[in-house]
Amino acid sequence: MLRNLLALRQISQRTITTASRRQIENKVREKQKLFQEDNGIPVHLKGGVADALLYRATMILTVGGTIYALYLLALASFPKKQD
Repeated sequence: MLRNLLALRQISQRTITTASRRQIENKVREKQKLFQEDNGIPVHLKGGVADALLYRATMILTVGGTIYALYLLALASFPKKQD
C-alpha cells in the first residue's frame, strides 16, 4: 500500500514538473496603451463591440427591472376589491 502511494506521488510529480508550458505573449502594454488613450470614449466601452453589447444589455436589464419593480409595487399598493 505504501509502495503504491509512493509510486503514485513520484508519477504525479514527474508529469507536473516535466509538462511543457505554453509561452503566452504579454499584451499588458498594448492594453494599457489602448485604455489610456484620450479619444473621448468612456473606459468601459474601450474594449470594443463586446463591451458595448454588455453595457447595453446591462442597461436594458436594469431599466426593465426597475420598471417591473415599480409596476409590482403599484400593483401591491392598490389591492383588488373583493365583491
